[in-house]
Amino acid sequence: MLGRELLSVAEKAAAAATRLIMDNRPDHLERTNKSSPTDEVTQMDRASERLIREVIAHDRPFDSVIGEEDDPLVGTSDVTWLIDPIDGTTNYVYDHPGYAVSIAALLGERAIAGVVSDPTHTRTYSAIAGEGSFCNGRQLRLPDESPDIARTLVATGFNYDPAVRTIQGRAVAELIPVVRDIRRMGAAAVDLCSVASGRVDAYYEKGLSPWDLAAGLLIAAEAGARTGAMDHGEARADSVLVAHPDRFDELRELLQRIGAD
Repeated sequence: MLGRELLSVAEKAAAAATRLIMDNRPDHLERTNKSSPTDEVTQMDRASERLIREVIAHDRPFDSVIGEEDDPLVGTSDVTWLIDPIDGTTNYVYDHPGYAVSIAALLGERAIAGVVSDPTHTRTYSAIAGEGSFCNGRQLRLPDESPDIARTLVATGFNYDPAVRTIQGRAVAELIPVVRDIRRMGAAAVDLCSVASGRVDAYYEKGLSPWDLAAGLLIAAEAGARTGAMDHGEARADSVLVAHPDRFDELRELLQRIGAD
């Protein structure tokens, strides 16, 4: 079955990349800026992506590959891989828990397999479309009922652009009195898996990239979460909301009202 084959490749690539960034972390990280002075990339981001691409190329030589740090590779099959070699690079730079290797395989535009390896918490999440999601082999499933808005723990993230962060901060200031509290991990893939595993009740963010979301969205959805955009329609890189189905519409309305969308 294609989904299982692709998951096997993703798991092998994620395990290799995780060993690389953990075991071979240098004493000095070479850091260069991308979109802003606080949006950095290290030599380990690039090395991790190269390794992941090598594993995929060995097992699936005809697939397309899109990664955060290198040019897209156009293949001849219907499968496309989305790679985030280190999601949460700032955490990695600071040696702060909460970064991950995220790999998803898409058939056409639909994610059918995904892996998120969260090494500092020794958790590996995986999912195949239609077959559920798992963490270290244990199936994940959201509870039948969700807490009300006042007891909902909400995760989010902030843009690298200071002007955008200011707007996002104002929205959070309005959100905090309404919900239980806010959590900010610094890695979208980890946040999405936290919804799937019940460590937070909901997650929203704007201004991401497809490789930030693809694997984590599948894992959250397969655990029973509802996924979508904050304004309308399906989740997309510039707008994502993930929550228990019982709270999704209420949260979407709240986020629109405070201007988070």
